[in-house]
Amino acid sequence: MGGFFGAVSHRDVVLDVFFGTDYHSHLGTRNAGMAIWSADGRCNRQIHSIANTPFRTKFEKDLDDFSGNIGIGCISDSDPQPLLVRSHLGLYAITTVGQVNNAEALVDTYFADHGHQFMAMSSGRVNTTELVAALINEGEDLSSGIRHAQKLIDGSMTILLMTQAGEIIAARDRFGRLPVLVGRDAEGYCVAFESFAYQKLGYETVYELGPAEILRVTAEGYDVLSPAAKDMKICAFLWTYYGYPNSNYEGVNVEIMRMRNGEIMARDEMQRASLPKVDYVAGVPDSGVPHAIGYANRSGKTFARPFVKYTPTWPRSFMPSNQAMRDQVAKMKQIPVPELIEGKKLLFVDDSIVRGTQLQSTVDFLFASGAAEVHMRSACPPIMYACKYLNFSRNNSDMDLIARRVIQELEGDEGQAHLDEYADSSSERGQCLLRAICEKLGFDSLGYQSLDGLLEAIGIDKDKICTYCWNGKE
Repeated sequence: MGGFFGAVSHRDVVLDVFFGTDYHSHLGTRNAGMAIWSADGRCNRQIHSIANTPFRTKFEKDLDDFSGNIGIGCISDSDPQPLLVRSHLGLYAITTVGQVNNAEALVDTYFADHGHQFMAMSSGRVNTTELVAALINEGEDLSSGIRHAQKLIDGSMTILLMTQAGEIIAARDRFGRLPVLVGRDAEGYCVAFESFAYQKLGYETVYELGPAEILRVTAEGYDVLSPAAKDMKICAFLWTYYGYPNSNYEGVNVEIMRMRNGEIMARDEMQRASLPKVDYVAGVPDSGVPHAIGYANRSGKTFARPFVKYTPTWPRSFMPSNQAMRDQVAKMKQIPVPELIEGKKLLFVDDSIVRGTQLQSTVDFLFASGAAEVHMRSACPPIMYACKYLNFSRNNSDMDLIARRVIQELEGDEGQAHLDEYADSSSERGQCLLRAICEKLGFDSLGYQSLDGLLEAIGIDKDKICTYCWNGKE
């Protein structure tokens, strides 16, 4: 996915942008960048790969070269950015987060005017942020250009740009799938995805953009360039998986939502009398842990940590590009606590079950470590559709998802016409899917949070939440 941070102030903001961007590192693992506009009118920009080295390590050496009262930074799971763009709208730096499903069609349309061109990457693709900038440049001003770009894009696009005039312009995507918040301190303002990122720097939240809203931010304040739209579809995965525990989206804290979600899962299982007899309830580190705490609290089962992740060497298991290497890294990170595993009946709660690859190795590891039983619970429903808005996983096809693969194995193409039934654990097909995944991955039992339970845990108007990956509804 990705995230960004920007600041504009009456003082130097280099360290704010450095630390604020670093605090978005959990949102992406491929590229990162910083751009600072200095007092002499020069934009100093650096982009580095963070595939195998953390953001701080890569950018610490650049700090002495940066100085200025306005800057932006980004963590990107897609193309290198931010980019520096010169057009009839002026000189500006831009970074984006989102997904453009119709990129090739937009490029072809742009090429229809033979005076246009793009710098192609080694793959032949056009940098997504460059494409967005080209669409913006078709407008009469930055605000109208952003609206034009978002209207044409099939997918989603959240934008942060910095102008030579000393202003930051932030635009939340059309349906508000990702958050954008504004913070303030005594000398200026900042813009970020994660509120805790700027709170640690001494800013306080003063504004949260609505869907499609465009805001101009200067050291003196902020003003709305384009008002918020009515319809919102914020991504539910921000709460279940992506968001950092300290973060708040639409007034709902991530950690509190996850514990509440676990409580609801346990409550519903107790009502169905399907709660297994186990010695411990545990979370699959890290994001599964608060879900498990809530589950343990409500069920009355003892919470424990039968294994921990060793992170000093490999801070993120999905950094290597090779799947086999990622699987091996995940295995190496799992350090057992034998006294909490040997001969024990364990129930684990994970944030989600996507491909099932790493979860399979986790189950094998637990049984190899002497577990008597391993029960698994997913803190969200079966994922039936690869996200087409935020690229929250590396899936290229719906058939990369374990639920869809198993359905294909069970019924072939006919099964794909009954995804709603398979997603409902109370239906005959839903029970069949549970048994099949349970057998494939080696669990003693398997349960998924219901969509209603997940929406209850989030607690905002369900019509404002994107549930596409579970039910395919726009």
